[in-house]
Amino acid sequence: MTGSWIRRFHPNQGAEARVVCLPHAGGSANFFHGLSGALAPAVEVLAVQYPGRLDRSREPLVDDIGVLADEITAALGEWAQSPLTLFGHSMGATVGFEVVRRLERDGGQVRGLFASGRRAPSCGHETPLHPGSDAEMLDSLVALGGIEPELLDFEDLVAMVVPVLRNDYRAIERYRADPGATVRCPLTVLTGDSDPAVDDEQAQAWALHATGGFTRRTFPGGHFYLKDHWPEIAGILTGHVRAAAVGS
Repeated sequence: MTGSWIRRFHPNQGAEARVVCLPHAGGSANFFHGLSGALAPAVEVLAVQYPGRLDRSREPLVDDIGVLADEITAALGEWAQSPLTLFGHSMGATVGFEVVRRLERDGGQVRGLFASGRRAPSCGHETPLHPGSDAEMLDSLVALGGIEPELLDFEDLVAMVVPVLRNDYRAIERYRADPGATVRCPLTVLTGDSDPAVDDEQAQAWALHATGGFTRRTFPGGHFYLKDHWPEIAGILTGHVRAAAVGS
């Protein structure tokens, strides 16, 4: 049932709940391996692997958020008929928003959406996300904390990262939310207090897309604040899924 889209690092058919995790631009399902271990065994993580990276490197990249959301929704298959919470970071937050909209449209059971490190869908982009040259784009990623600078010395790694990152940035730049697009499930926004990619107004604007409740949490750190706060995030998710189960 997992196919090529879903990674289950700590499988548990009898899990109390499941969290679908969607990675950032240039990222992979492996970003959520530690979170999966922290939530197991009660909560199972279904980590999404986008095409064109790691074990899917031979597959064509997808530069359309809507197409990604369609494919992920289909890949969730039977899981969509059981309670799901979605957690997306950066680009993954936008993808998660669109997946939730599709699941709710199709009658799926969505208990919540966690949008991390991402401006609201209605905010758009005034300028391109990435500089023109590969070097400038990679320097920007290093500055955000998305990759360790010493890894740029490995030419093979850089050769794999650059087209994936550029593709994902193009997908984000092209994305436009439908006017008035909302989700019915509770929506929680998580941000770092020094994230240069998301300001306070852009984070708060997610409230315009939530009809089932809106919450914000801010952590110390930048765009990849998560790396220093996985245990806290695991606790928030565990509390969420258990409270949702009691209220259902």
